[in-house]
Amino acid sequence: MRALKIAATGMSAQQMRVETISNNLANMSTTGYNARRAEFADLHYQQMARAGSVNASDGTVLPTGVQIGLGVRPAAVSLHLQQGSLSATQGDLDVAIDGQGYLEVTLPSGQTAYTRDGGLKRTGDGLIVTSDGFPVGPEITVPADAQSISINADGEVYAYFDEATEGQLLGQFTLSGFTNSKGLEAIGSNMFLETEASGPALVSTPGQDGLGTLRQGYLEDSSVDAVQEITELIAAQRGYEMNAKVISAVDQMMSATTQVR
Repeated sequence: MRALKIAATGMSAQQMRVETISNNLANMSTTGYNARRAEFADLHYQQMARAGSVNASDGTVLPTGVQIGLGVRPAAVSLHLQQGSLSATQGDLDVAIDGQGYLEVTLPSGQTAYTRDGGLKRTGDGLIVTSDGFPVGPEITVPADAQSISINADGEVYAYFDEATEGQLLGQFTLSGFTNSKGLEAIGSNMFLETEASGPALVSTPGQDGLGTLRQGYLEDSSVDAVQEITELIAAQRGYEMNAKVISAVDQMMSATTQVR
């Protein structure tokens, strides 16, 4: 009775699908979050009679053969790269990436991570950091006596002081792009790590080399579509129930077999 194991793989697949959907719904309000999609592939097949083989009884060639599938397996949880809408916050250190690209973040280990969460903050020393306190590269420090900060579309950061008509350039943010952004490794806190699948980071000025621009006073909303997620959830639930019914039916068939006298 292969059907028991086959249906079990189906239930496991639908469970993984529901877990992915639940993570998307949980991050409906997460800044810069991109929805994920669970993808599946069929398992290997048991060749009862290989197509194209010769029928030993009369020498004819089997046109199709007999191939019994053994279920389903997870293939990937793919990142759906779609920019969320930009919401105005009026925060002087809130920056949204309008287009492709990621901000660079330096982790305590010295490793570089990447994020689209532009809700930046200042430390007591004036260093611009993420909400978790990690410095944004290249490091920019805002003087304590600065009255206001301006960040233009090219990532240039200006500080304005009393009795000064022009701003002082403090530095310029860069953006990083990847050949395959779906290959980035998510590590939580809205951050990703470079992998062999993503390719090396291509660092450039905002607005150059196909990268987006920065918009001060905005944050990127989550790209999760609640209606689509609920639709996917209902389909996953139905799929789980149908696989469960297969197990129940097979159990009844096996019970009938054992009762044969």
